[in-house]
Amino acid sequence: MVTSHDVARLAGVSQPTVSRALRDSPKVSELTRLRVREAATALGYVPSDTGRALSVGRTHRVGLLVTDLANQFYTHTIAPMHHALESLGYQLVLHTEASDTGRVADRLLSNSLDGVLLATTATDSLLPVRLRDRGMPFVYFNRRASAVEADSVEVEARSGMRELTERILALGHRRVGAVLGPANASTASNRELILRSTLATAGVTVPDELAFRGGFDFATGYAGAHRLLEQDDPPTVIVCANDVVAYGALNAARELGREVPGDVSITGFDNLPEASWPLLQLTTVAFDLEAMARRAASLMVDRLTFGPGEPYRHEWFPSHLVERSTLGPPSR
Repeated sequence: MVTSHDVARLAGVSQPTVSRALRDSPKVSELTRLRVREAATALGYVPSDTGRALSVGRTHRVGLLVTDLANQFYTHTIAPMHHALESLGYQLVLHTEASDTGRVADRLLSNSLDGVLLATTATDSLLPVRLRDRGMPFVYFNRRASAVEADSVEVEARSGMRELTERILALGHRRVGAVLGPANASTASNRELILRSTLATAGVTVPDELAFRGGFDFATGYAGAHRLLEQDDPPTVIVCANDVVAYGALNAARELGREVPGDVSITGFDNLPEASWPLLQLTTVAFDLEAMARRAASLMVDRLTFGPGEPYRHEWFPSHLVERSTLGPPSR
């Protein structure tokens, strides 16, 4: 039976390098990865999940914890995570919970998981503390808690949000409304901070009466847009916390008989596939969601392979404005 040691001898590298190369670890050069893959192909080497499980006591099952199922962002991450983990010899197990309280740690630990991808972690969550204390490796995906450091993959929102806000100002908007995400979500607070600070450079604020806060869901966008647009002096643009919130805002605007962008402009964040549909044509902030999901899976496997002694890695994916038909100049 061909083993990774055989591949290492043929490729002229160490056995750990073979493991890293076959997982596309950034610690291995492109030339070495190519040499290892050619050696593995020549020998017909296929990594053995059973053998690895027996040697290290693993199940090769990685959990994905999602508490915000109403946010379509997470439904679009499952497939790329699954494919990335499968290619590395791991199985993705989806866990859905109403919250990410510390008690969830017991359920995750009882499901024979090697590690967990935390996709909807609140900044004040106790779950990372419980997982750390119980020795369960995890990776933050898209959000993180400040209490416990771990590997993370996040969106670098500053570039895209600044580009969006500067475009809003350039079009002449000064009455700016916002439907904001949860205060205890790092993504929401970060986007809000960038929006307000960029507006402030032009002497523009989001007044309290034009700010609505809720979840990252359709209902929040719908209720928030109704609240803002039914005021005596409504905003000329509504900046939404994400695309799903923007979908709700668009529906509210239509229900109220407001033209978009004639009467009010509406923007999102995430650039989900639906945002480009002809029916929506949502102006939003984009980043490579699929690559981000795959990278989170890769970091998880690296952490499981090389153990807790490796330095933590924090990786950021750049964002940019995608301008479509829901953003235009104010009509008044």
